[in-house]
Amino acid sequence: MRHQSGGALFGLLGLLLPVFFLSLFSPLSHASAFSEWNAIKPRHMHLLKSAVERQSSDSVQNEFWNPLSDPGWRPCIQTTNAPSLPEKSRGYVQVFLDGGLNQQRMAVCDAVAVAKILNATLVIPYLEVNPVWQDSSSFGDIFDVEHFIDVLKDDIRIVRDLPDEFSWSTREYYATAIRPTRIKTAPVRATVNWYLENVSPVLQSYGIAAIAPFSHRLTYDNLPMDIQRLRCKVNFEGLIFVPHIRALGDSLVNRLRYPSDDSRATAGNYLREVTDSTAKKAGKFVVLHLRFDKDMAAHSACDFGGGKAEKLALAKYRQVIWQGRVLNSQFTDEELRSQGRCPLTPEEIGLLLAALGFDNTTRLYLASHKVVYGGEARISMLRKMFPLMEDKKSLASADERAQIKGKASLLAALDYYISMHSDIFISASPGNMHNALVGHRTYENMKTIRPSMALLGQLFLNKNISWSEFQEAIIEGHKNRQGQIRLRKPKQSLYTYPAPDCMCSA
Repeated sequence: MRHQSGGALFGLLGLLLPVFFLSLFSPLSHASAFSEWNAIKPRHMHLLKSAVERQSSDSVQNEFWNPLSDPGWRPCIQTTNAPSLPEKSRGYVQVFLDGGLNQQRMAVCDAVAVAKILNATLVIPYLEVNPVWQDSSSFGDIFDVEHFIDVLKDDIRIVRDLPDEFSWSTREYYATAIRPTRIKTAPVRATVNWYLENVSPVLQSYGIAAIAPFSHRLTYDNLPMDIQRLRCKVNFEGLIFVPHIRALGDSLVNRLRYPSDDSRATAGNYLREVTDSTAKKAGKFVVLHLRFDKDMAAHSACDFGGGKAEKLALAKYRQVIWQGRVLNSQFTDEELRSQGRCPLTPEEIGLLLAALGFDNTTRLYLASHKVVYGGEARISMLRKMFPLMEDKKSLASADERAQIKGKASLLAALDYYISMHSDIFISASPGNMHNALVGHRTYENMKTIRPSMALLGQLFLNKNISWSEFQEAIIEGHKNRQGQIRLRKPKQSLYTYPAPDCMCSA
């Protein structure tokens, strides 16, 4: 009898464990089963109360809405010599790109540069299926291929597909065995000499070289100026999104600038566009990239106020995903926050915006396709401060959303497009989208607020700080973090710091 009950118990565990681990691994879950046992409450109640009740002066509001002054720098991507193609291509270069949209975007720019260095023809890059989101979008599903080829036609040769004689060179071909035409040992931040010494011989022998993996495989330093400027030309001029993403982006931007009398979008009743732009004065809006998903929360090893249940859930998640190998785990929450190593929660990024002078009349667009860890319980704290908060679901109709549903890359592309058309952009935490937009908006001289993570961590640790003290410290600490030019230092990304490589001082 005991044996039978034990077998039944193991059978029950066999049924439940897959469900448990599926929810544990899923980045789409609002919160694990553990954290849902405890209600999520504001961590900074006295500051939140002041932020909700605040009234911003017109002078403070105007100061932050005003565009940046002329920095004395201009986009400068023309090569020092007239663009020219070699008489004969040395062969074809294929690259296979993993990661999310913005990691792939930077890799495309590097691929163009590598093809130029090798005097080779670039095949339109192959985008790997994202293992988390299972997004199979191709380069042509996201970016305007015709525009890409046309902008770069004087710099390098680009083909959509390989000629028949090389049609065997596919992703599947390289997945089944070791192939002499595949380059799989490219080091991170490889030099020009590495490519000339290791890839050129393959091109010479076989007429084709397939490089995989390729993300972050070209150095930012000690490159000819023309190669640096070519990378920026690709990023800032060559890569534009497909027409339907640009059209939908324009529609949503229009609805943000000219909101209808309908306060919210509902099924069959989404915000109507104002086609007569003279009927209303264009409004301003802020894009907030709210990056606070379960992976980030767990990997940070910080305490987010969800109690013992949440700590346990995140610790188990760390153990399963990273086998507990998370560097931050050796530090206390106080140490992590004082070092600026904790991502900002929706509540905290809202308090930052409120302290900077934005109030409950500010139109805020949330740019993120990932579900916020903690779900509506955490989002509601941000919404209390900014009731005019929108996202793709509230702004777009069901038919419009159907074009991009389930496509993480297209959702990210739409957010990127809207972010580039906003008056102000701010990201809750560093990451690839933050880095890409900081660089792009710097190039265009657009206001971009970079949160001082260390300052915020220290302020939030002070449980006795008053609202006036908090606001004063925030304003003072962010005077020079609004998109002003910062010159790139060695090893820093060209795509985040385009000056001085791709911008010229007036």
